[in-house]
Amino acid sequence: MALTSGTRLGTYEVIALIGAGGMGEVYRAHDTNLGRDVAIKVLPEQFACEPERLARFQREAKMLAALNHSNIAAIYGLEQSGSTHYLVMELVEGPTLAERIVAGPVPVEETLPIAKQVADAVEYAHDHNVIHRDLKPANIKVTAEGIVKVLDFGLAKAMSDEPTAADIGNSPTLSMAATRQGVILGTAPYMSPEQAKGKTADRRADVWAFGVVLFELLTGKQAFHGDDITEVLAAVVMKDPAFDALPAKTPPAIRNLLRRCLEKRLKRRLQHIGEARITLDDVLSDATTAAPAAAAAPSKTRERLAWAMAAVAVIASSALAFLYFRRAPQDAQTIQFFVSPPDTWSLPLLTPAGASAAPLAVSPDGLRIAFVARSPDNKTALWVRSLATLTAQELAGTDDASSPFWSPDSRSLAFFAGGKLKKIDISAGPPIALCDAPAARGGAWNRDGVIIFAPTGNSGLQKVSASGGAPTFITVLVKGETSNVFPRFLPDGRHFLYRANTGSVTGPVYLASLDSAERKMLLNVDSGNILYTQGHLLFLREATLMAQPFDAQRLELTGDAFPIAEQIQTSQTINPNAVFSASENGVLAYQTGGAAGGSQLTWFDRSGKQIGTLGDSAIYSDLELSPDGKRALVSVAAGAPRDIWIYDVVRGLKTRFTFDPAQELESVWSPDGSQVVFDSNRKGHFDLYQKASDGSGTEQVLLEDNLDKYPVSWSPDGRFLLYRSFGSTTGNDLFVLPLTGDRKPVPFVNTQFGENYGQFSPDGRWIAYASNESGEVEIYVAPFPGPGGKRQVSTAGGTLPRWRRDGMEIFYVTLDNKLMAAAVNGKGSSFEVGAVKALFDMRALSGNRYSYDVSADGQRFLVNTLPAQAASTPITVVLNWTAALKK
Repeated sequence: MALTSGTRLGTYEVIALIGAGGMGEVYRAHDTNLGRDVAIKVLPEQFACEPERLARFQREAKMLAALNHSNIAAIYGLEQSGSTHYLVMELVEGPTLAERIVAGPVPVEETLPIAKQVADAVEYAHDHNVIHRDLKPANIKVTAEGIVKVLDFGLAKAMSDEPTAADIGNSPTLSMAATRQGVILGTAPYMSPEQAKGKTADRRADVWAFGVVLFELLTGKQAFHGDDITEVLAAVVMKDPAFDALPAKTPPAIRNLLRRCLEKRLKRRLQHIGEARITLDDVLSDATTAAPAAAAAPSKTRERLAWAMAAVAVIASSALAFLYFRRAPQDAQTIQFFVSPPDTWSLPLLTPAGASAAPLAVSPDGLRIAFVARSPDNKTALWVRSLATLTAQELAGTDDASSPFWSPDSRSLAFFAGGKLKKIDISAGPPIALCDAPAARGGAWNRDGVIIFAPTGNSGLQKVSASGGAPTFITVLVKGETSNVFPRFLPDGRHFLYRANTGSVTGPVYLASLDSAERKMLLNVDSGNILYTQGHLLFLREATLMAQPFDAQRLELTGDAFPIAEQIQTSQTINPNAVFSASENGVLAYQTGGAAGGSQLTWFDRSGKQIGTLGDSAIYSDLELSPDGKRALVSVAAGAPRDIWIYDVVRGLKTRFTFDPAQELESVWSPDGSQVVFDSNRKGHFDLYQKASDGSGTEQVLLEDNLDKYPVSWSPDGRFLLYRSFGSTTGNDLFVLPLTGDRKPVPFVNTQFGENYGQFSPDGRWIAYASNESGEVEIYVAPFPGPGGKRQVSTAGGTLPRWRRDGMEIFYVTLDNKLMAAAVNGKGSSFEVGAVKALFDMRALSGNRYSYDVSADGQRFLVNTLPAQAASTPITVVLNWTAALKK
């Protein structure tokens, strides 16, 4: 039933109906609290009778409300008045593009700035994992100041499963089941071919819709039309737009852009809306545009490459590799085959926990591939496979290795394990530790014996001699950056590439030098790793491996990016990584499998029996139960920088606790559960903040300086906060912050070794923590506030200590992810350690934050659990991958 002027919905007074469609009626209303006019979208009545759909819509709406861009109409909130549910949104004055187009084509000089702003909005949303799914002229407005506002971002998905009328002109969906195969989502004339066929839409559906909107602006006509829905959908799937209807003055680059956006084959379509934005930028700034014939040439070249790589279907053999490396240059051709792990071993899939891992590396000479493999008993080790043999060699002493990278002479490997950067000669000898690397994010090795690497996921890059020594920083984080990761040297051995993580899936790649503090931004990519080979940069756009011409002498990009492989395996995180590598002489290796999923909060008993779950699967990190066990703090990445959420453990409901656009990673409860301390990098470094756990009141800054700080434990008397901090010379250390008086931090454990994960005992007299002072990470207990000696608790490596509420047990996790229980007694003047026993394999998300917590009685464990390991695909090896480019 339509609302009339004067109707009150909570604090909002309805003024007039603006419009109506399949996704609800929209009204102009006045916010009597804030004194401003807003738009209210009243949701269809079906929502009130379907609690599950409403709850899902609420989850989607919260994510959409996090979008903050000048070209996206903001969502202020989701409200309820009686049985009426409604969205409160930014009121955008001005006509829609649909209303503009009624008067005829929009001149080119007006169209291009509009299209550029639309592309900006869509690119920002895609970077935050939001797909519009219903982009059309009716959802785009232009204000009197010429500012474009895109409306209804993501609402088609949020309102999925809603029945709607089949109006091909204005229906926001023909069917509202967004996440299932076999149903159609989108407005018919603007649907992509895959949507029209009932397939799931991804970012490329928005790219298609953008092309349709741009075509309609320039021509004044819909690109695909018909007398009914069937004819429209048939045109979308079978027919090409009438490109000859474009105005004569349409720039050639825009014509080419339209053809790429409206390519029916997904793999040939423009892969990223950012490429459209760049083209529009160039045209608007009078940049040189290629002639139509020249613009078509790269397309043919890339098509040859795609066909050449797809046409080869042979399995590797020693004779094939032998002949390849010794054949005459004029016989060069692309050859593709597979490399599988040794018998009984598997290639581990990347998970959110594997965001730091790069499990594959091709040697510079292209003769060998190093990879991480997993044994049936969950052991991981490095293996090396020569392409001239059928067998791989395990490198002894490389247990728990990750992110291998080669020496320039292809004789040695560097890798990370046990909080150290190590190297090993692949022909003989044990690994040698070079320096500390607590939570590494990749490295590179040049011909001068210099190794650059990312020691943690929250710092700049360091360099160290390949013979070992004290590392020094070569990059520093600037405001808005959370880490610098995955460096790669260019051929001169002085310049290098790296990605700067900023809390978004897409991040900038910088060009830097060992000889200068200057850096230059090259491009944005969707994976942490990027490399140079054969005159190209290789990187990821979504799950597609892209190549972009790059002049290693002039140090600049020289052409457009194009796809060379699909469905590359990635980790589904804010800072994702992808499984691919390449040699200097044209050997490419990658692993397919798409993006790994999130994790699940799961309850276990002491025997490891699953007894329940909490909430849905998501990208969780850092977990802590409240003192009364009724709530749980957890960090969640939901298509944007991580925020802290609070779960109601009994009801299974999740409430967002932090809202700002910065990253919040770790949090701890006060002893009475009324307060939460959390970290946030909103000022460039991770500082400590305090806020009431019910969300009321304002946040209080507890500690800010130029170091990253992470809360780990609150003393039971409420007087002290224990936190870890990363220093440039000592790595991770533990500090105590008094919460009264002058609040001046004092070190608890501050050595040249790495100390982490401190936890106050229930009586506040002891602190359990992890340290690698023995060369292996172990659990220790020391008196608080001291002085006094420490006692080792773990017997063969351990981390992440937790206390039972009565102080008689300490739980911890071994390096192979087993949950252990140690009987302890700290009631006297000395600390006693009794029997230590294994409880169960956790299959928890590992990393540098807590993956579990324990009930007060020590009988139940809430674990951030990874999905069961699926069967992995073999490594695809492509010899001379650039051969097709020369034909």
